[in-house]
Amino acid sequence: MKIIQFLLGLLLIIGGFTLGTAFSSDENEKQQNSDHISAQSFDQDQKRITQPREETPLKLNHSELKVIDLFQKAAPMAVFITSTSLAQSFWSLDITEIPKGSGTGFMWDDKGHIVTNFHVLEGGQKFGVTLSDQSSYDADVVGYEQSKDLAVLKIKAPKSKLSALPKAISSNLRVGQSVYAIGNPFGFDQTLTTGVISALGREITAANGRKIYDVIQTDAAINPGNSGGPLLNSSGELIGVNTAIYSPTGAYSGIGFSIPVDVVNRVVPDLIEYGFVQRPIMGVTLMDDRAFYQKGAMIREVSKNGPAYKAGLLGVKRNQNGRYLAGDIIVGIDDKKINSRLDLEEALESYDYDDQVKIKFLRKDKIYEVDLVLASME
Repeated sequence: MKIIQFLLGLLLIIGGFTLGTAFSSDENEKQQNSDHISAQSFDQDQKRITQPREETPLKLNHSELKVIDLFQKAAPMAVFITSTSLAQSFWSLDITEIPKGSGTGFMWDDKGHIVTNFHVLEGGQKFGVTLSDQSSYDADVVGYEQSKDLAVLKIKAPKSKLSALPKAISSNLRVGQSVYAIGNPFGFDQTLTTGVISALGREITAANGRKIYDVIQTDAAINPGNSGGPLLNSSGELIGVNTAIYSPTGAYSGIGFSIPVDVVNRVVPDLIEYGFVQRPIMGVTLMDDRAFYQKGAMIREVSKNGPAYKAGLLGVKRNQNGRYLAGDIIVGIDDKKINSRLDLEEALESYDYDDQVKIKFLRKDKIYEVDLVLASME
C-alpha cells in the first residue's frame, strides 16, 4: 500500500513538472511572438517617421511664378532705414536717442551706397540700415537734394551682402503697365505690393516748395514706411523711388507717387561724387518776380566770364543820370516758355552742364535769341 502511494506521489510530481515546463515554454513562445510583433510595429513606425512626406506641389501659374522670382531677386536689395535724434537730459546730462522716423531705401551699388528720400532722414542725427538678413549697420549721410526729395547714405557692410539694383529708364514707361513696390509700411519689413502705372507726368511739391516734374502715379499700395523704396517694372528693374501718397488720412487711398528713375540717375551720381547736385547754371542772378510786373525772369547781374556774359546778356544797370535800366528779361529757353524766375530755375534742372541751349530774351521791347553753353555750379 505504501509502495502504491509512493508511486502515485512520484507520478504527480513528474506530471506537475512536465505541465509546468510546457506552460512555461508556451508563455515564452507567446512573449517572443509578442516581442516580434512589437518590433515589426516599431520598425514600421520608424519608417513612417523617417520617410519624407510627399508634399503636394503648389499650382502656380506663370505670372505668379514670375512675380515670386522678381521679389526673391529684388528683396535683398531693399533695406529698412531708421532715423533718430540725440537729446541731452537737463538734469543728468545723459545723451538719449529719440526715434524720428523710419522708411525704406535700396542699394545703388556694391560699395554700400543706399538711396532713399530726403524726408526720411530730415531731422535725424543718427541713422541705421537693416538688411533683409536682419543684419544692421550705422549709416553716414553722403549727400541730399531737398528739391528732389532724394538722399544717399553709406554703410560699411561685407561686399557679399551688397548688390546694385538694376535700373531701367522712365522715358518709355506706359500707363497701364504693371509695377511692384517693395518697402516697410508701418514697420512691416520686406512687404511687396503690386499695381499699375495710373498716370505719367504728374507734378508734386517737395518739402522746400520746389516742384518735382514727370512724377509717376501708381495705385500700388504705398503707406507710411514705404517712402524711399524702389518701384520696379516686371523685369525687376528700378523705374522710380516711392515718395508720397495722396490721402486725407495719411494712409493708402489708391494714389501714390514715385520719382522717375531718369531724375534719380541725374541726381544720385552727383550726390555720391560731390555731396550735392552739380546744377547747370547760366551765370546770372535774377530779380525777385515781385520787383517788376512783366512775364519772364529779369537778369539783375551777370557773372564775369560766365555763360551769360560770353553770350552778351545784360543785367540791371544805372545810367549817367542815376536811373536804373532794366536788365534783359528771359522769356524762353529752347521750346519752354519762361514766365517767372522759378520757371527758369526749374527749366534748367532738365539740362546738364555743357549743354547748349537757345535763350529768348526781351531787351527794350524787342525779342532776341542767343545760343548759350551752360556751366556747372562750382
